[in-house]
Amino acid sequence: MFGGLAVPANSPHLRKSGSRAVVYDHDEYEVENGSDDDLLHSIEANDSRGGTTPMSGSAMTPSPILLWRFKVLLFLIWGCICCKIGWDSVMRMSADKRDLFLYEAFLYFNPLLLAALMVWLWGINLWFFAQGGVNYAKIFDLDQNHLTHREIWKCATWMTIIVPTSMTAYIYLYSHGEVSYAASQPVLLYAAIMLVLIFPFDIFYFSSRYFFLRTLWRIVFPLQAISFADFFLADILTSMVKVFSDMERSVCRMVHRQVATIAWLEADSVCGSHSVAIPLVLVLPYLFRLNQCLRQYKDTGEKTALLNALKYSTAVPVIFLSALKYHVFPERWTNFYRPLWLLSSVVNSSYSFYWDVTRDWDLSGFTRIFKFNKPNLFSYMLHGRRWVYIWVIGSNLVLRCTWTYKLSAHLRHNYLTVFTIAALEIFRRFQWIFFRVENEWNKMNSKSHMQLSMSEMSNEEEKLLHSNNYNV
Repeated sequence: MFGGLAVPANSPHLRKSGSRAVVYDHDEYEVENGSDDDLLHSIEANDSRGGTTPMSGSAMTPSPILLWRFKVLLFLIWGCICCKIGWDSVMRMSADKRDLFLYEAFLYFNPLLLAALMVWLWGINLWFFAQGGVNYAKIFDLDQNHLTHREIWKCATWMTIIVPTSMTAYIYLYSHGEVSYAASQPVLLYAAIMLVLIFPFDIFYFSSRYFFLRTLWRIVFPLQAISFADFFLADILTSMVKVFSDMERSVCRMVHRQVATIAWLEADSVCGSHSVAIPLVLVLPYLFRLNQCLRQYKDTGEKTALLNALKYSTAVPVIFLSALKYHVFPERWTNFYRPLWLLSSVVNSSYSFYWDVTRDWDLSGFTRIFKFNKPNLFSYMLHGRRWVYIWVIGSNLVLRCTWTYKLSAHLRHNYLTVFTIAALEIFRRFQWIFFRVENEWNKMNSKSHMQLSMSEMSNEEEKLLHSNNYNV
């Protein structure tokens, strides 16, 4: 599935219908399943008629490595052009407006950049699973048309190209006085992404888009038994609350026609930091995950689901106590609400870290995730190395604590710092996925082995009973 394309011997592109199968030797010469004399006579007859031997299809197509290098070169040229145009456009602005405008431009485009980063890393996850022998299609109950890591990377490539291009056009048009055209850039970008996502026709990976939207629907309305794909995607959404909160502010500005203006930063408006929609959007993914845990407890009766629900509920005080800074007096916030916010942050980070290591990963999952079927440099560097476990556990603890910074609305004044922390949280989730998926894979294998052993035992008992009856 994940290897190169194998050209079948009976391909119509290589030979005519009804002819014998074609085999290629190591020198890439075409040899039919006949004798060498037959081949020699056919070549001489062809030469006598003035004809030439047909060239193979592989000789006419360029090398995949050459195409890959050409694409990388084009990508680098495109990146340099965007950086040049963006830098020159920013330098045209006055110093007093430059920072405010960059903050506004960053607000529209940084959530899509973070989403592209998540797609890139998800493709890497799938590549590792394919190399490590983890059947992720079976784990997520995917059909035969599911996207491979190469198709995931293709989507991420287009996102990486389109979003910065739109951002460059936005900065260029605004700096050259075309404010109305600049304001249309983020609107068109968001509308195009939404249309591609909900496009009802069988193009743009229709089955995968349908599966994604159906899973989102099941997350928002957990009216059925919770599958692994449901709560797995919901966990990823909790790491992307920064994306959703900035999208909410961007759409709010589009609705109120405040795009390509910076006056709202000086006089706070309905889309500013005081908006109650920001904490509501931040808390929604955690509420969805909490409802899933409650539904799981209702279906299975496992008390572990209630403890997991308690973990997600600890994020609610962190979000709302932080948002109170914009709605209470400064002295009240400093003396009363801020200590409560710090306490709730410690509880949330500690509980989440404990659950990651002991429940989601189960520690026994640190076994085979980096062991490839074909040993190479990665398997030698990663598999069975103590520093890998120390790095994953240590970085998970640190990034769990820093993630509180993102959940806290009163700490979002430095947008570059928040963007960096949001990107690091996506990277933490990228690491988490490896061990969470392998833990589930190990559970599935243990269940299948147990069922197989039980069936073998029952078959042996039947044989023994049959032999006893026969002897009687």
